[in-house]
Order: sequence, then C-alpha cells, then structure tokens
Amino acid sequence: MSGVSGRIAFVQARWHEEIVDRGRVGFAGEIAALDFDDDRVDYFTVPGAFELPLHAQRLAESGRYAAVVCAALVVDGGIYRHEFVVSTVLDGLMRVQLDTGVPVCSVVLAPHQFQGRPEHVEFFGRHFVEKGIEAARACAVTVASLNALQLQPVTGM
Repeated sequence: MSGVSGRIAFVQARWHEEIVDRGRVGFAGEIAALDFDDDRVDYFTVPGAFELPLHAQRLAESGRYAAVVCAALVVDGGIYRHEFVVSTVLDGLMRVQLDTGVPVCSVVLAPHQFQGRPEHVEFFGRHFVEKGIEAARACAVTVASLNALQLQPVTGM
C-alpha cells in the first residue's frame, strides 16, 4: 500500500467466530496483495459487536494506527431487534472515525435472516471473505487519500 505508513488494527467479535474469522482471512489476503506487510497489522478480538466501538476508539486514539477495521456478525436472536444493535455499533464506529480522524472500516453485517444451518454458515462465510477484501481495499484507498490531502489550516475567515 504505497502512501500508507503506520499500522492497521483489525478487531473482530467472537460471536459466530467461525464466520467472522472469514472476514479477517479475506482482509489479510487482500491487504498483503496490496503490498502491506502483515506484520504491520495487529489483530484483536472482543466478545461481541457491542464492544467494537470502544476498542476502535482506544486504538484510534493511541496514535499507533493509520486505520482500524472492525468485523462482526449481528443476528436476530429472537429476544431483541438485531437492527438496533448493528445500528448502534455502526453509529459508534462512525463517531470514532469522525472524532479521531482515523479511518474506521466496517465488516459488521446484520443479515435479514440467519440460522446456524450449514448452508447459512457456508454462504455467510463466503460473504465475509468478500467483505474482508472490500474492507482492505477501502482501507488502503481511504488512508492513501487522506495522506495525500495535506490540508492546510483555514485562516482569515
């Protein structure tokens, strides 16, 4: 990834880890294909999606990372509205990037229907690989474009 210095943090939830981990695999493969050394990516796990924004915030505020990528699968557990959970998580991740200026890319998905049947696990596993690849590309482009901006402070307003 030309034009990208520093490190990248990849944080993933442990819920449905066998599926979410496929997002990490897709991300790692694509980031390597973009000539970004895997030893410059730090991988973290958290219990669930709800913990992602706080971890992303701490990592972004550390000054160590050029970007943070978060991954989770939020499913309808039948007890609560999973749309509320994913909306809260994504709003939190957006706030982190706006408050810190560090890009936060998302591989947080909330499928309309998910059951733990083998065909769903296989389908969403493949989908997470693709989303991990997309996140790596978005991360690379966003970090490079932000680095290229080299904005000067506005004066005389």
